[in-house]
Amino acid sequence: MQELHRTKDIPTQVKNPDLVEKRRRQIAEAAVKLFIEKGFHKTSTRQIAKAAGVSIGSLYEYIASKEDILYLVCDSIHVEVEKRITDVMAKSSGGRDALAEIIREYFMVCHKMSDFILLIYQETQSLPGQWQKKVLENELRITGLFVEVLARLVSQGFLPHLNEKSIELVAHNISVLGHMWTFRRWFLARHYSIEDYIRYQTDFILGLSAQKLNKAHLKEEA
Repeated sequence: MQELHRTKDIPTQVKNPDLVEKRRRQIAEAAVKLFIEKGFHKTSTRQIAKAAGVSIGSLYEYIASKEDILYLVCDSIHVEVEKRITDVMAKSSGGRDALAEIIREYFMVCHKMSDFILLIYQETQSLPGQWQKKVLENELRITGLFVEVLARLVSQGFLPHLNEKSIELVAHNISVLGHMWTFRRWFLARHYSIEDYIRYQTDFILGLSAQKLNKAHLKEEA
């Protein structure tokens, strides 16, 4: 799991920020496995402490509640997804191929982290309101990366028909289609490989753009 850099507002009794970071990552990595196996409500903080290799007293030096741990887990998952996408964006060759590359990486990370993503959707309701809000903000931050890519393609003339509203909607479609593999894998995995799924969905997203462009050209020719 990546750095838990957005969790500074979780109370801690420890003054050393590097140690807080290290221990919280250790706790989150232990907790996520238990949450997936047992569920959030059936997992105790004592079980988490044991799995993390710390005492229950030491555990509470770094967090104030089990809900704090769940938020640490959710944040670490979002950080991982965000990092994968930004890495691909930085290496992208540009043009329409850039969107296909980013869709592929996003869908692959959703595939590899299906259990983790499902955990977020199943257990976010167990978080206090302030943490729920931050989880949603993290989701929107990831969708914002797709908005950024689409807006760049529009400015480069590759998707000239898209306006601000349609860019945002397409970005949310990409986000949801990645998660659909997680929610519907009980059916989809029986009929499609992840490679098939990525190919069909990428063709669908890019094909809609091409279809609209062709219609625009036909209208101009008429």
